[in-house]
Amino acid sequence: MAITAAPVVDEIELARRTIRRADYVSCAQAFIDYKTPGSESKENYSIIGPGVAQSAEQVVNLTEPHGFNVGAAAMPHGVTNSLHLHFTAEVFLNFAGDWQLRWGADGTDGEYLCRAGEIVSMPTWIFRGFTNAGPDDGWLFTVLGFDDTGGIVWGPSVLQEAARHGLYLTAGSQLVDTAAGEAIPGGTELITPMPDAEIARLRRWTAEQMRARVAAPEDLAWSRRPFLCSELPGGGAELALVVGYGMTEDRDQEPRIHNPHNFNLAWLRAGRGEGVLPHRHDGSQALIVYTGQWRIILNRGADQVITEVGPFDTVSIPAGAWRRFEQLSDEPGMLLVANDGDARVRLDWDREVRQQAREKGQAHDAAGYVAPWSVVRTSVRDD
Repeated sequence: MAITAAPVVDEIELARRTIRRADYVSCAQAFIDYKTPGSESKENYSIIGPGVAQSAEQVVNLTEPHGFNVGAAAMPHGVTNSLHLHFTAEVFLNFAGDWQLRWGADGTDGEYLCRAGEIVSMPTWIFRGFTNAGPDDGWLFTVLGFDDTGGIVWGPSVLQEAARHGLYLTAGSQLVDTAAGEAIPGGTELITPMPDAEIARLRRWTAEQMRARVAAPEDLAWSRRPFLCSELPGGGAELALVVGYGMTEDRDQEPRIHNPHNFNLAWLRAGRGEGVLPHRHDGSQALIVYTGQWRIILNRGADQVITEVGPFDTVSIPAGAWRRFEQLSDEPGMLLVANDGDARVRLDWDREVRQQAREKGQAHDAAGYVAPWSVVRTSVRDD
Protein backbone atom coordinates (compact mmCIF):
# COMPACT_ATOMS: atom_id res chain seq x y z
CA MET A 1 0.00 0.00 0.00
CA ALA A 2 1.54 3.30 -1.10
CA ILE A 3 1.21 6.03 1.49
CA THR A 4 2.75 9.44 0.91
CA ALA A 5 4.82 11.17 3.56
CA ALA A 6 2.49 12.64 6.17
CA PRO A 7 2.18 16.43 5.93
CA VAL A 8 2.24 18.38 9.18
CA VAL A 9 -0.83 20.61 9.35
CA ASP A 10 -0.35 23.75 11.45
CA GLU A 11 -3.03 25.62 13.38
CA ILE A 12 -3.50 28.23 10.66
CA GLU A 13 -4.05 25.58 8.00
CA LEU A 14 -6.45 23.61 10.18
CA ALA A 15 -8.41 26.78 10.88
CA ARG A 16 -8.62 27.41 7.13
CA ARG A 17 -9.94 23.89 6.63
CA THR A 18 -12.48 24.14 9.45
CA ILE A 19 -15.56 25.65 7.81
CA ARG A 20 -18.26 26.37 10.35
CA ARG A 21 -21.88 26.90 9.51
CA ALA A 22 -21.43 30.58 10.33
CA ASP A 23 -18.72 30.72 7.64
CA TYR A 24 -20.99 29.55 4.81
CA VAL A 25 -21.95 32.40 2.49
CA SER A 26 -25.18 32.12 0.55
CA CYS A 27 -25.83 33.39 -2.95
CA ALA A 28 -29.43 34.12 -3.94
CA GLN A 29 -28.50 34.63 -7.59
CA ALA A 30 -26.47 31.48 -8.21
CA PHE A 31 -28.69 30.08 -10.96
CA ILE A 32 -30.72 31.17 -13.95
CA ASP A 33 -34.08 30.56 -12.23
CA TYR A 34 -33.57 33.06 -9.40
CA LYS A 35 -36.30 35.35 -10.78
CA THR A 36 -38.74 32.56 -11.54
CA PRO A 37 -41.78 32.78 -9.25
CA GLY A 38 -41.48 30.07 -6.61
CA SER A 39 -37.70 29.81 -7.02
CA GLU A 40 -36.62 33.32 -6.07
CA SER A 41 -35.80 32.61 -2.39
CA LYS A 42 -33.17 29.92 -2.86
CA GLU A 43 -29.85 30.13 -1.06
CA ASN A 44 -26.89 28.34 -2.63
CA TYR A 45 -23.62 27.55 -0.85
CA SER A 46 -20.29 26.42 -2.29
CA ILE A 47 -18.32 25.00 0.64
CA ILE A 48 -15.63 22.88 -1.00
CA GLY A 49 -15.18 23.71 -4.68
CA PRO A 50 -17.44 25.91 -6.82
CA GLY A 51 -19.97 23.17 -7.55
CA VAL A 52 -22.28 24.26 -10.35
CA ALA A 53 -22.94 27.86 -9.29
CA GLN A 54 -23.33 30.17 -12.29
CA SER A 55 -22.86 33.50 -10.55
CA ALA A 56 -19.60 35.38 -10.14
CA GLU A 57 -20.96 36.51 -6.77
CA GLN A 58 -20.88 32.98 -5.32
CA VAL A 59 -18.38 32.71 -2.44
CA VAL A 60 -16.41 29.44 -2.32
CA ASN A 61 -15.13 28.67 1.18
CA LEU A 62 -12.38 26.25 0.13
CA THR A 63 -11.25 26.19 -3.49
CA GLU A 64 -8.64 23.42 -3.21
CA PRO A 65 -9.53 20.44 -5.46
CA HIS A 66 -10.73 17.36 -3.53
CA GLY A 67 -11.98 15.14 -6.35
CA PHE A 68 -15.51 16.16 -5.36
CA ASN A 69 -17.47 19.30 -4.48
CA VAL A 70 -19.45 19.97 -1.29
CA GLY A 71 -22.23 22.52 -1.32
CA ALA A 72 -25.64 23.16 0.18
CA ALA A 73 -29.09 24.46 -0.66
CA ALA A 74 -31.34 26.19 1.85
CA MET A 75 -34.92 27.19 1.10
CA PRO A 76 -38.06 28.33 2.91
CA HIS A 77 -41.24 26.28 2.73
CA GLY A 78 -42.66 25.93 -0.77
CA VAL A 79 -39.61 27.15 -2.69
CA THR A 80 -38.45 25.05 -5.65
CA ASN A 81 -35.12 24.32 -7.29
CA SER A 82 -35.99 24.00 -10.97
CA LEU A 83 -35.44 20.95 -13.18
CA HIS A 84 -31.84 20.48 -14.26
CA LEU A 85 -29.45 17.73 -15.34
CA HIS A 86 -25.97 16.83 -14.06
CA PHE A 87 -23.20 14.97 -15.91
CA THR A 88 -21.55 13.77 -12.68
CA ALA A 89 -22.93 12.36 -9.46
CA GLU A 90 -25.16 14.51 -7.27
CA VAL A 91 -25.94 13.24 -3.79
CA PHE A 92 -28.37 15.00 -1.45
CA LEU A 93 -27.66 14.84 2.30
CA ASN A 94 -30.85 15.92 4.06
CA PHE A 95 -29.85 17.60 7.31
CA ALA A 96 -33.14 19.43 7.90
CA GLY A 97 -36.67 19.43 6.52
CA ASP A 98 -38.85 17.47 4.13
CA TRP A 99 -37.91 17.72 0.46
CA GLN A 100 -40.08 16.64 -2.44
CA LEU A 101 -37.75 15.33 -5.13
CA ARG A 102 -39.01 14.95 -8.70
CA TRP A 103 -37.38 13.80 -11.90
CA GLY A 104 -37.94 13.48 -15.64
CA ALA A 105 -37.86 16.06 -18.43
CA ASP A 106 -41.09 17.61 -17.15
CA GLY A 107 -40.74 16.34 -13.56
CA THR A 108 -43.42 13.68 -13.90
CA ASP A 109 -41.38 10.45 -14.14
CA GLY A 110 -41.47 10.05 -10.38
CA GLU A 111 -41.36 11.70 -6.95
CA TYR A 112 -39.81 10.89 -3.59
CA LEU A 113 -40.35 12.66 -0.26
CA CYS A 114 -36.91 12.88 1.35
CA ARG A 115 -36.90 13.30 5.13
CA ALA A 116 -34.21 14.51 7.53
CA GLY A 117 -31.39 12.01 7.95
CA GLU A 118 -31.81 10.50 4.48
CA ILE A 119 -29.27 10.48 1.66
CA VAL A 120 -30.32 10.28 -1.99
CA SER A 121 -27.99 9.69 -4.93
CA MET A 122 -29.58 11.08 -8.08
CA PRO A 123 -28.63 9.30 -11.32
CA THR A 124 -26.58 11.26 -13.81
CA TRP A 125 -28.13 12.43 -17.06
CA ILE A 126 -31.68 12.83 -15.81
CA PHE A 127 -33.54 16.04 -15.06
CA ARG A 128 -34.26 16.57 -11.37
CA GLY A 129 -35.70 19.29 -9.16
CA PHE A 130 -36.80 19.62 -5.57
CA THR A 131 -39.13 21.63 -3.35
CA ASN A 132 -39.04 22.31 0.38
CA ALA A 133 -42.23 20.49 1.39
CA GLY A 134 -41.72 20.92 5.14
CA PRO A 135 -43.19 23.66 7.32
CA ASP A 136 -39.80 25.19 8.19
CA ASP A 137 -36.62 26.22 6.42
CA GLY A 138 -34.81 23.16 5.06
CA TRP A 139 -31.16 22.36 4.48
CA LEU A 140 -29.67 19.98 1.93
CA PHE A 141 -25.94 19.39 1.70
CA THR A 142 -24.85 18.22 -1.73
CA VAL A 143 -21.79 16.25 -2.83
CA LEU A 144 -20.95 16.40 -6.53
CA GLY A 145 -18.58 14.09 -8.36
CA PHE A 146 -15.21 15.28 -9.73
CA ASP A 147 -13.58 18.69 -9.40
CA ASP A 148 -15.00 19.81 -12.75
CA THR A 149 -18.66 18.77 -12.84
CA GLY A 150 -19.20 20.00 -16.39
CA GLY A 151 -21.88 22.40 -15.17
CA ILE A 152 -25.60 21.73 -15.51
CA VAL A 153 -28.21 21.51 -18.26
CA TRP A 154 -31.47 23.29 -17.48
CA GLY A 155 -34.84 21.97 -18.49
CA PRO A 156 -36.27 23.70 -21.58
CA SER A 157 -39.12 25.30 -19.63
CA VAL A 158 -36.62 26.74 -17.11
CA LEU A 159 -34.64 28.53 -19.83
CA GLN A 160 -37.84 29.81 -21.46
CA GLU A 161 -39.17 31.19 -18.16
CA ALA A 162 -35.81 32.82 -17.36
CA ALA A 163 -35.79 34.58 -20.74
CA ARG A 164 -39.14 36.14 -19.88
CA HIS A 165 -37.37 37.78 -16.93
CA GLY A 166 -34.38 38.89 -19.01
CA LEU A 167 -32.00 36.18 -17.84
CA TYR A 168 -29.70 34.33 -20.23
CA LEU A 169 -26.83 31.90 -19.84
CA THR A 170 -23.77 31.98 -22.05
CA ALA A 171 -21.96 28.88 -23.27
CA GLY A 172 -19.24 29.78 -20.75
CA SER A 173 -21.80 29.52 -17.89
CA GLN A 174 -21.95 33.28 -17.40
CA LEU A 175 -25.32 34.52 -16.17
CA VAL A 176 -26.46 37.69 -17.93
CA ASP A 177 -29.33 39.80 -16.51
CA THR A 178 -30.51 42.05 -19.34
CA ALA A 179 -33.36 43.36 -17.19
CA ALA A 180 -30.71 44.78 -14.85
CA GLY A 181 -28.96 46.51 -17.75
CA GLU A 182 -26.29 43.86 -18.44
CA ALA A 183 -25.42 43.37 -22.09
CA ILE A 184 -24.84 40.04 -23.74
CA PRO A 185 -21.18 40.14 -24.87
CA GLY A 186 -20.81 40.44 -28.61
CA GLY A 187 -20.24 37.15 -30.42
CA THR A 188 -21.24 35.19 -27.34
CA GLU A 189 -23.14 31.94 -27.82
CA LEU A 190 -26.17 31.58 -25.57
CA ILE A 191 -27.33 28.30 -24.11
CA THR A 192 -30.41 26.95 -25.88
CA PRO A 193 -32.76 24.20 -24.67
CA MET A 194 -31.67 20.59 -25.01
CA PRO A 195 -33.12 19.18 -28.25
CA ASP A 196 -36.28 17.11 -27.91
CA ALA A 197 -34.60 14.17 -29.66
CA GLU A 198 -31.86 14.08 -27.02
CA ILE A 199 -34.35 14.40 -24.19
CA ALA A 200 -36.26 11.43 -25.61
CA ARG A 201 -33.06 9.34 -25.41
CA LEU A 202 -32.62 9.89 -21.67
CA ARG A 203 -33.19 6.94 -19.35
CA ARG A 204 -36.47 6.88 -17.46
CA TRP A 205 -36.35 6.00 -13.75
CA THR A 206 -39.29 4.60 -11.82
CA ALA A 207 -40.01 5.47 -8.20
CA GLU A 208 -39.06 1.92 -7.23
CA GLN A 209 -35.70 2.19 -8.98
CA MET A 210 -35.03 5.54 -7.34
CA ARG A 211 -35.86 4.15 -3.89
CA ALA A 212 -32.88 1.80 -4.27
CA ARG A 213 -30.69 4.92 -4.44
CA VAL A 214 -31.96 6.20 -1.09
CA ALA A 215 -30.19 5.53 2.20
CA ALA A 216 -32.79 6.18 4.88
CA PRO A 217 -31.97 5.44 8.54
CA GLU A 218 -33.84 2.13 8.32
CA ASP A 219 -31.73 1.11 5.29
CA LEU A 220 -28.37 1.49 7.01
CA ALA A 221 -26.30 -1.56 7.94
CA TRP A 222 -24.02 -0.52 10.77
CA SER A 223 -20.75 -2.30 11.46
CA ARG A 224 -19.82 -2.34 15.13
CA ARG A 225 -16.22 -3.30 14.26
CA PRO A 226 -15.37 -1.44 11.07
CA PHE A 227 -11.75 -0.62 11.94
CA LEU A 228 -8.58 -2.10 13.38
CA CYS A 229 -9.08 0.16 16.42
CA SER A 230 -12.69 -0.83 17.07
CA GLU A 231 -11.99 -2.88 20.21
CA LEU A 232 -9.51 -0.39 21.68
CA PRO A 233 -10.41 2.36 24.18
CA GLY A 234 -11.49 5.48 22.27
CA GLY A 235 -11.81 3.59 18.99
CA GLY A 236 -15.39 2.43 19.27
CA ALA A 237 -16.97 4.27 16.33
CA GLU A 238 -19.49 2.45 14.15
CA LEU A 239 -19.73 2.84 10.38
CA ALA A 240 -22.57 2.58 7.85
CA LEU A 241 -21.60 2.61 4.17
CA VAL A 242 -23.79 4.68 1.84
CA VAL A 243 -21.92 5.20 -1.44
CA GLY A 244 -19.00 2.87 -2.19
CA TYR A 245 -16.86 0.72 0.09
CA GLY A 246 -14.94 3.66 1.44
CA MET A 247 -12.69 3.05 4.43
CA THR A 248 -14.35 0.08 6.08
CA GLU A 249 -12.07 -2.74 7.22
CA ASP A 250 -15.00 -5.08 7.87
CA ARG A 251 -14.84 -7.65 5.07
CA ASP A 252 -18.56 -8.43 5.36
CA GLN A 253 -19.75 -4.83 5.02
CA GLU A 254 -21.33 -3.67 1.76
CA PRO A 255 -22.55 -0.22 0.69
CA ARG A 256 -26.14 0.72 0.01
CA ILE A 257 -25.16 2.28 -3.35
CA HIS A 258 -22.44 0.72 -5.49
CA ASN A 259 -22.10 2.60 -8.77
CA PRO A 260 -19.08 4.91 -9.34
CA HIS A 261 -19.38 8.50 -8.06
CA ASN A 262 -15.66 9.46 -7.90
CA PHE A 263 -16.17 9.70 -4.14
CA ASN A 264 -17.49 7.52 -1.35
CA LEU A 265 -19.78 8.41 1.54
CA ALA A 266 -20.40 6.82 4.91
CA TRP A 267 -22.03 7.67 8.23
CA LEU A 268 -19.81 7.46 11.30
CA ARG A 269 -21.37 7.43 14.78
CA ALA A 270 -19.93 7.25 18.26
CA GLY A 271 -20.77 7.81 21.92
CA ARG A 272 -18.95 10.13 24.27
CA GLY A 273 -15.20 9.54 24.31
CA GLU A 274 -15.31 7.17 21.33
CA GLY A 275 -14.29 7.70 17.73
CA VAL A 276 -11.45 6.63 15.46
CA LEU A 277 -7.85 6.37 16.68
CA PRO A 278 -4.86 7.83 14.77
CA HIS A 279 -4.76 6.82 11.10
CA ARG A 280 -4.16 8.31 7.68
CA HIS A 281 -4.72 7.65 3.99
CA ASP A 282 -3.73 9.12 0.65
CA GLY A 283 -7.05 10.63 -0.39
CA SER A 284 -8.79 13.93 0.24
CA GLN A 285 -11.40 13.77 2.99
CA ALA A 286 -14.26 15.94 4.18
CA LEU A 287 -16.24 15.54 7.40
CA ILE A 288 -19.71 17.05 7.86
CA VAL A 289 -21.18 16.94 11.36
CA TYR A 290 -24.82 15.88 11.62
CA THR A 291 -25.16 15.54 15.41
CA GLY A 292 -22.91 15.78 18.44
CA GLN A 293 -19.71 17.67 19.12
CA TRP A 294 -16.52 16.28 17.60
CA ARG A 295 -12.84 16.83 18.29
CA ILE A 296 -10.65 16.42 15.22
CA ILE A 297 -6.94 15.97 15.97
CA LEU A 298 -4.35 16.17 13.21
CA ASN A 299 -0.66 15.17 13.33
CA ARG A 300 1.04 13.18 16.06
CA GLY A 301 3.06 13.91 19.21
CA ALA A 302 4.09 17.50 19.84
CA ASP A 303 2.78 18.56 16.41
CA GLN A 304 -0.87 17.82 17.26
CA VAL A 305 -3.42 20.50 16.40
CA ILE A 306 -7.08 20.36 17.34
CA THR A 307 -10.38 21.71 16.08
CA GLU A 308 -13.80 21.12 17.64
CA VAL A 309 -16.88 21.18 15.47
CA GLY A 310 -20.63 20.79 15.83
CA PRO A 311 -23.74 20.28 13.70
CA PHE A 312 -23.53 21.50 10.07
CA ASP A 313 -19.79 22.26 10.36
CA THR A 314 -17.38 20.90 7.74
CA VAL A 315 -13.71 19.92 8.09
CA SER A 316 -11.37 19.20 5.18
CA ILE A 317 -8.40 16.91 5.92
CA PRO A 318 -5.47 16.91 3.48
CA ALA A 319 -4.26 13.71 1.88
CA GLY A 320 -1.77 11.78 3.97
CA ALA A 321 -2.26 13.69 7.22
CA TRP A 322 -2.53 11.80 10.50
CA ARG A 323 -5.97 12.24 12.04
CA ARG A 324 -8.09 11.15 14.98
CA PHE A 325 -11.81 11.70 15.63
CA GLU A 326 -13.42 11.85 19.08
CA GLN A 327 -17.07 12.46 19.96
CA LEU A 328 -17.48 14.81 22.93
CA SER A 329 -21.19 15.12 23.70
CA ASP A 330 -23.29 12.94 25.99
CA GLU A 331 -25.78 12.09 23.25
CA PRO A 332 -24.59 9.88 20.36
CA GLY A 333 -22.99 11.85 17.54
CA MET A 334 -23.01 11.25 13.78
CA LEU A 335 -20.90 12.70 11.04
CA LEU A 336 -20.74 12.15 7.31
CA VAL A 337 -17.36 11.06 5.92
CA ALA A 338 -16.56 11.75 2.26
CA ASN A 339 -13.38 10.45 0.60
CA ASP A 340 -12.30 10.93 -2.99
CA GLY A 341 -12.20 8.06 -5.47
CA ASP A 342 -14.22 4.95 -6.18
CA ALA A 343 -11.73 2.40 -4.87
CA ARG A 344 -11.56 1.16 -1.30
CA VAL A 345 -9.70 3.52 0.99
CA ARG A 346 -6.76 1.69 2.54
CA LEU A 347 -5.93 3.02 6.00
CA ASP A 348 -2.50 3.30 7.58
CA TRP A 349 -2.71 3.04 11.37
CA ASP A 350 -0.41 4.52 13.97
CA ARG A 351 2.16 1.97 15.12
CA GLU A 352 0.81 2.01 18.68
CA VAL A 353 -2.71 1.26 17.40
CA ARG A 354 -1.42 -1.70 15.41
CA GLN A 355 0.48 -2.99 18.42
CA GLN A 356 -2.50 -2.67 20.78
CA ALA A 357 -4.77 -4.34 18.23
CA ARG A 358 -2.33 -7.23 17.95
CA GLU A 359 -2.44 -7.62 21.73
CA LYS A 360 -6.24 -7.83 21.40
CA GLY A 361 -5.80 -10.56 18.77
CA GLN A 362 -6.58 -8.39 15.72
CA ALA A 363 -4.54 -7.63 12.61
CA HIS A 364 -4.96 -6.97 8.90
CA ASP A 365 -5.13 -9.70 6.30
CA ALA A 366 -3.47 -9.20 2.91
CA ALA A 367 -6.57 -7.42 1.58
CA GLY A 368 -6.52 -4.88 4.41
CA TYR A 369 -9.49 -6.27 6.34
CA VAL A 370 -9.48 -6.88 10.09
CA ALA A 371 -8.88 -10.56 10.86
CA PRO A 372 -7.79 -12.74 13.81
CA TRP A 373 -4.04 -12.46 14.31
CA SER A 374 -3.94 -16.12 15.24
CA VAL A 375 -5.06 -16.97 11.68
CA VAL A 376 -3.12 -14.32 9.77
CA ARG A 377 0.18 -15.14 11.45
CA THR A 378 -0.03 -18.82 10.48
CA SER A 379 -1.08 -18.38 6.83
CA VAL A 380 1.13 -20.11 4.25
CA ARG A 381 2.11 -18.32 1.03
CA ASP A 382 1.93 -20.33 -2.18
CA ASP A 383 4.96 -20.41 -4.43
